[in-house]
Amino acid sequence: MRYRFGIDIDGTVTSPTSLIPHINKQFNSELTLDDIKEYDLTSALPHLEPGEFYSWFREAESAIYASSPVSENAKNILNQWKERYELFYISARGENVSDITLEWFKKHAIAYDHIELIGSHNKIETAKKHNVHLFFEDKHDNAVDISEELDIPVILFDTPYNRLPVPKNVIRVYNWLEAEEFVSNEFALEELKTK
Repeated sequence: MRYRFGIDIDGTVTSPTSLIPHINKQFNSELTLDDIKEYDLTSALPHLEPGEFYSWFREAESAIYASSPVSENAKNILNQWKERYELFYISARGENVSDITLEWFKKHAIAYDHIELIGSHNKIETAKKHNVHLFFEDKHDNAVDISEELDIPVILFDTPYNRLPVPKNVIRVYNWLEAEEFVSNEFALEELKTK
């Protein structure tokens, strides 16, 4: 049996700091990742007019996604997993950036079986439709909802904006090496059971 992994892109495969240099340049700020305490970035920029951040982001998102750095060790680990697991990327990005997203995966030579840009943070239905066995996420409520609704483990990549408590089925990791360790421990054991 080949297990299928559902994998978020932004803040998971890409570095969670990807947006920060763009924000600092645009809004003349000096934010660091530690300043981002909520997933809603506007809470770190209280001086902005309502809607100002999102108007800018819609214009800048293509450039931001095209230049996003890969999280440390993500590429090597994902490319090794490609031989054993199916890699299904499920992202809140919209279809309007599908070409840029595919180009980014090709440019960085990161393996994938399927990429789905759903234009929403509600990933439960897509994860269910693709019958994923494990999910990788950086958004706290997504991780909790997916784990509870689908009754699967979810790897939550730790960031300052997702540090609320998590249920047992959400496994907080601090890097891709820890994610790899979880997968090799849990899914190697599962593979033995199914043989």
